[in-house]
Amino acid sequence: MSFPDSLRAVPGRVCRYFLDRSLRFLAGFAAVALCAVTLCLPSAYSTEWPGPTRDVLGTVGEGGDASEVIKVAGAATHKDSGRLLLVTISANGVPGYPLTNAETIWAWLDPQRVVMPREAVVPVGQTTTEYKEKSDKEMTSSQDLATKAALAFLAKRGVDTSGVKVSMHVDDIGGPSAGMMYTLGLIDKLTPRDETGGRTIAGTGTIDAKGKVGRIGGVRLKMIAAKRDGASWFLAPKGNCDEVASHVPAGLRDVRVSTIDEAYDALVAIGQGKGESLPHCAAD
Repeated sequence: MSFPDSLRAVPGRVCRYFLDRSLRFLAGFAAVALCAVTLCLPSAYSTEWPGPTRDVLGTVGEGGDASEVIKVAGAATHKDSGRLLLVTISANGVPGYPLTNAETIWAWLDPQRVVMPREAVVPVGQTTTEYKEKSDKEMTSSQDLATKAALAFLAKRGVDTSGVKVSMHVDDIGGPSAGMMYTLGLIDKLTPRDETGGRTIAGTGTIDAKGKVGRIGGVRLKMIAAKRDGASWFLAPKGNCDEVASHVPAGLRDVRVSTIDEAYDALVAIGQGKGESLPHCAAD
């Protein structure tokens, strides 16, 4: 293949252009080029920001692919007029979700993003497969514990839960922090009471089989996500009160809970318009 004379002359013109420039110009050009390359390299940091929310009383998917977040067989279920939102955080700089140095700098300038050294978020050397398996395992365990806690809660109140089978489904969400909201959602679906009273209530926290609500990570970002998606109330684990206090977004009211009994009682009180007397997180 032959090239036109004008194209064959290009390399020579480029060389002459740089040869005619001063060393200071060449040093500056090299520095700019090096900075550009550096900005495109993988970052040693991880960044997090408010993620999506999901109504545990609703559905996921669209059209014929839609399915209930909490599906119950073997018992009658009841419709609630409000929403119960589980909240999440999104992240880059973790296995499977690369982050460049340029994106890290951008995240530092965004007040709704948190930047941390990557090793503070995930173990050094963890692969994408290992990261996903761990996240999925935590979510599955959280759903199993939520089912046990909810059925135990209902059994103590005389509800017949024999033969009840539960499956939970949310795409692309992992980890254990939705446990409390899954538990409240299942209780809500198996009781005729309209617990929310038509309100949108968000919350977060792990759950164990005995109904204890545990501390989670990223609670400040999760409160932002809750407010963004229409929640006016936020159920927060007592163990997170040091982070919650003084950081609640305007228009969002936090409620401190440490057990599923406290969380359910708070849910009912909010639905009845009596939430203002509920305990909230206070600064030490």
